[in-house]
Amino acid sequence: MSVEFSFLLVQALSGLASASSLFIIASGLTLVFGVTRIVNFAHGSFYMLGAYVAVTIVPWLLQIERSPTLFFVGVLISACVVGVLGVLMEILLLRRIYKVPELFQLLATFGVVLMVQDAVLHIWGPVDIAGPRAPGLRHGVMILDQRFPAYELFLICAGPVVLGLLWLLMHKTRFGVLLRAATRDRDMVGALGVNQALLFTGTLFLGAFLAGLGGALQIPRVSASAQMDLSIITEAFVVTVIGGMGSIGGAFLAALLIGQLQAFGVLIFPKITLVLVFLLMALVLVVKPWGLLGRPEAAPVSAMPEGIASPRRFRAFEKLLLVLALLVAAMLPLFGDAYAVKVATEVLIFALAAFSLNFLVGNGGIVSFGHAAYFGLGAYASGLLVTKLGMPMEPALIAAPLAGGFFAALFGFFIVRLQGIYLAMLTLAFAQIAYAVCFQWVEVTGGDNGIVGVWPAPWVASRIAYHYLVLVVAVLGIFALRHVIYAPFGASLRAARDSAARAEAIGIDVRAHRWLGFTIAGAAAGLAGGLYAFSKGSIDPTLLGIPLSVDFLAMILLGGMQSVMGPVLGAAAFHSIKDVFMPLTDHWRFFLGASIIALVLIFPRGLGGAYASLRARFAGGAP
Repeated sequence: MSVEFSFLLVQALSGLASASSLFIIASGLTLVFGVTRIVNFAHGSFYMLGAYVAVTIVPWLLQIERSPTLFFVGVLISACVVGVLGVLMEILLLRRIYKVPELFQLLATFGVVLMVQDAVLHIWGPVDIAGPRAPGLRHGVMILDQRFPAYELFLICAGPVVLGLLWLLMHKTRFGVLLRAATRDRDMVGALGVNQALLFTGTLFLGAFLAGLGGALQIPRVSASAQMDLSIITEAFVVTVIGGMGSIGGAFLAALLIGQLQAFGVLIFPKITLVLVFLLMALVLVVKPWGLLGRPEAAPVSAMPEGIASPRRFRAFEKLLLVLALLVAAMLPLFGDAYAVKVATEVLIFALAAFSLNFLVGNGGIVSFGHAAYFGLGAYASGLLVTKLGMPMEPALIAAPLAGGFFAALFGFFIVRLQGIYLAMLTLAFAQIAYAVCFQWVEVTGGDNGIVGVWPAPWVASRIAYHYLVLVVAVLGIFALRHVIYAPFGASLRAARDSAARAEAIGIDVRAHRWLGFTIAGAAAGLAGGLYAFSKGSIDPTLLGIPLSVDFLAMILLGGMQSVMGPVLGAAAFHSIKDVFMPLTDHWRFFLGASIIALVLIFPRGLGGAYASLRARFAGGAP
């Protein structure tokens, strides 16, 4: 046998080991979504907790006797502990949001992510913790003159074993039959008298158990770290979506594809390894919108709460409040310090970005989990023109909305063909593609170091002058989007949001309207990104990352999607809280996560919605 063949065989086995591990983790996410329809962003946190609990329990057990039996007993105990934590999350949080739109579910579970991150840092500290090697599996096995770790061979077997056990559970037990029935039609299962609360609780235990098992099995390979959750959740989502939401067999097939793609992609395409899996996800969703083995959703969950009325124009009192707010923003540099001006400038920028997202979600019913991509691409367009081509600020800033709009049009052409959770996942896939390109194209973008020296023109070089530029541009951008909302095009978007079939019946080209709306929102986000680049003087790939997209979602939730100007208020409140109050405590992640969860549970209509309810109550009408 040639050396090349033996090397390729070992590389394929490494891909199988990674695929097996990824399947164990993703199978739990697939089960949870299939039964509950919850977009559980906290699944990565359960994976991380499984690793941390295992590096605590397993070494203690191995002190008794260093045997493979005690090692795997510790792994199973760790997975059970995580399963119980999943039950606690289901009882305390998820039961209250099963019927809410997927946007609220994502935000609530992301709040759990932040709280768990803070708890992990408090309990185990910020230093990575290495786990023990598995007794009896520390050696290497010679395969065609190539040494391959025995533990990797064990992992290759673990995935099919878990698949077989899940098949037996799903087909040979009453609980499994109910799970399969709920995956296809959970309302019918409830109508037949099945205790849905107990079924959902059992599903969350099983899903969290599998995530914890996947994390615990990783401790001989990787150290437990506080960054494990976000690093794995995107891959788990990719597996779940490619395979088909709710399909265990699809998840196994998708994990195999991704494992081999990663194993050989690093050899064939070393500079775009991060892009490959998301390209595969985008390709599958474009060709097969419900995944490889998934089924179309009979009634996709709406992106918006029911009963959202058409936008209402400002009353006299509200116009007065708006004028006062603009006066405060204009007068702030005269009586505020440099830090206050900096925060106010960023609030205006994020208000424009949040408003552009609400233009999609609130007015168009298009849930985007990756809106920060267009914000970041606008920032990179301005930054690269200034630093690489030596252009002045003015044309570089004009290029920001053009870049955001161009990529929104390119991605949106495929995105608007889908609906429901698959549409939202495709927005995430394209956003991660953009993020990966900026992260790995080091020669142009600087990689994770980013780009520095993105300074504004001399006439707005002072922080005060730049604040006024941002104030003018952001206000004009927001009012231009608001004008579109009240125009016939905005009304057509709302018609498509409320009932695509009825909109098509009266002659509205729903797909074309959504595509154009997606492009307009991307251009506005790109403009905000360009403003942000010149405000900070530097850019990096985090401007396209998932956390910033979630921040934008939190802003529109805090302000209220039902209100046209609510996102502006939400951006002001959210960014001010995050930038001013959160740094005052080391546990800011915990408090931010708790605040997001409280918004979803207690204050779901946001500040704008609460104001509308109070106004209606005092006026004697319905909220």
